[in-house]
Amino acid sequence: MSATARQAARPSRPSARVLVPRSALLGAAVTAALFAAGSVQADDAAASDSDELEPVITVIGDRIRLDSIPGSGTVIDAGILTESRVFTINEALRKVPGVFARDEEGLGLRPNLGIRGLNPTRSSKVLLLEDGIPIAYAPYGDNATYYHPPVERFERIEVLKGSGQIAYGPHTVGAVINYITPPVPGDRAGRLVASFGNKDFREIHGQVGDTFGKTGFIAHGTYKETDGARDNMHFEVGDINLKAVHELSEQQAVTVRASYYDETSQVTYSGLTLAEWQADPYQNPFRNDEMDAQRFGTSVTHRFALSPAVTFTTNAYYTYFNRDWWRQSSNSAQRPNDASDPVCAGMANLLTTCGNEGRLRQFWTAGLEPRVSMQHGLFGVDNVAEAGIRYHFEDQFRIQANGDTPSARDPGTGRNAGIREDSDRTVEAMSAFVQNRFDFGRWTVTPGVRFEHVDYERTDNLTGATGESTVDEVIPGIGATFEALPETVLFAGVHRGFAPPGVADIVTAAGGSVDLDAELSWNYELGVRANPRDGLSYEVTLFRMDFENQIVPASVAGGSGATLTSAGETLQQGLELAGNASSTGLVEWPVEIFARAAYTWLADAEYVGERYSNVTGFGAVKVTGNRLPYAPEHLFSGTIGLRTGFGLELSLEGVYTSSSFTDDLNTVAIVANGQRGEMPGYTIWNLTANYDLPVCNCTVFATAKNLGDRLYVADMSRGLIPGMPRLLQAGFEIRF
Repeated sequence: MSATARQAARPSRPSARVLVPRSALLGAAVTAALFAAGSVQADDAAASDSDELEPVITVIGDRIRLDSIPGSGTVIDAGILTESRVFTINEALRKVPGVFARDEEGLGLRPNLGIRGLNPTRSSKVLLLEDGIPIAYAPYGDNATYYHPPVERFERIEVLKGSGQIAYGPHTVGAVINYITPPVPGDRAGRLVASFGNKDFREIHGQVGDTFGKTGFIAHGTYKETDGARDNMHFEVGDINLKAVHELSEQQAVTVRASYYDETSQVTYSGLTLAEWQADPYQNPFRNDEMDAQRFGTSVTHRFALSPAVTFTTNAYYTYFNRDWWRQSSNSAQRPNDASDPVCAGMANLLTTCGNEGRLRQFWTAGLEPRVSMQHGLFGVDNVAEAGIRYHFEDQFRIQANGDTPSARDPGTGRNAGIREDSDRTVEAMSAFVQNRFDFGRWTVTPGVRFEHVDYERTDNLTGATGESTVDEVIPGIGATFEALPETVLFAGVHRGFAPPGVADIVTAAGGSVDLDAELSWNYELGVRANPRDGLSYEVTLFRMDFENQIVPASVAGGSGATLTSAGETLQQGLELAGNASSTGLVEWPVEIFARAAYTWLADAEYVGERYSNVTGFGAVKVTGNRLPYAPEHLFSGTIGLRTGFGLELSLEGVYTSSSFTDDLNTVAIVANGQRGEMPGYTIWNLTANYDLPVCNCTVFATAKNLGDRLYVADMSRGLIPGMPRLLQAGFEIRF
């Protein structure tokens, strides 16, 4: 679509707001739909294996076979998610070694995930998929997680960090995180979960599915509301997800998915200054800030088994995302920005004469990706070849509209209010990959290569300036496994890490090009994975990430001035450990004792090349050898629990995050605006109890997150932000 056509198609108001049902109505509709669907009787002729028909792209599978992936990987299954009663996606992913999940608002709506020392801001170095399909609203042009599905939607989570990443792309520097939704059941099945707690927490979610002849479906809905980690915050989220599978023949099946997400949040962008933190770390002066967001997504997946050895899978997907965020501050250095709002005259007038900024965004994303998997006998050995191509298109419509008062939701007139930005950003990308797994008995070798071609265009509708740029990259990789002992496999791999720059990072508003290369690295792994006996498994991984060019923020804070820059050479290397143990199969006890642990030692995360500070006023200070921001040296998550024969399950989890620096100077003392300094380490404890009632197919549960009510600094990128205080929740689950 041309820029002129897009302009004609826009709504007349600068706000891209779409009229949709409010979250409360959506929650009622979800509940009604689930109960209505649950009352339908199963068809006697329903297929019992409809889940086998469902064409879903996985990066690992139901569980990790020892030689199934040429690198490190983790699966968080439904049992772990249910047993822990995870509250946010951050809580779930902290159970994975190598993942630093930095909190923000307390509900995990906009997760900040860092992998092996990569900057966690907005999870921009991570490829997020749902059933193998990208969930980011602009994975090439603006890979930021201002939207994330609720964790309740998923049955399991796959995390792949090795050379196998090249089969997915475009981001291969950190990890592929693939969220798997529950399969369509062969017979009627469902569940309903309701819970409540402090911080005004209320949630209801559930799912129901059935199969009738050759067609099956599953529907899932979530409604939740709660206060955040600070004062003057409240969140309401509704989410509906529908999936239907139809068997066209014994060789073919098609899956259709549709989802709708609605969020209304009283949430600010800014953190606190040091003085504000010392006065009250949970305060939030920006009580008029608000975000409204909606997302609609749909996809069609077709699977065609040409023969038992050859399978074609084709994904076609489309998403629309709308986000209006009205806020009075972009970071804690802007208290408020009197230069653009002179009538405000400071924080004393924040709630009266001070204006605000509307950051209004619309995103359209579409793509088509056919893939083929083929078993063959090249060179007289067993082989599995995979190949695929992808066409992907993104269109961004961005407006900044300044309002004259704290609660204004339209651009004002006069003084400096009004439209500050009106731009289009488009991306058109073509990619292809091929990899082959050679099976030599105890050895497997999996070489592969990916190619990415990305075209960028940016148009400033206020000035008429237009600019274009292109990025091409070849991304090779190879991995190998060796069965050293029964149930023990060594693995090793190397692959090219690649992350494309966003549109605004490579094309200026004036239409010029930015001297910003793609993010490039060589990533190495060496490890061992073993199941030495029933009830015991572990994985140990040595990793090294050599960046020729790592992209980092020029400003350590988000918001105003947070452009990106080439940091040159950096190095991240260390050790990951993961283990699971259960007394079942080891000893004959009346109760089962179980334990899990995930540990990361990021021994090095430093600037290696010639590098000078990007902190204002310190441009002449050399920072080569300094530690990268937001790269804690130690991460640990450990759980111990028990399961009794009478339905009681208890688990206690400890999560430790060591200290980290927040700027390239490695400043220790926290500065006045709260955006630079050493972020102290902390430990939090989570306690969960589940009890299966003997009189029904149901469970009652209670949880205490941050059991000790530990006050800790979760983030300083836009000022000091506290982690979530103690959360006490209780609820019930009914299965039918």
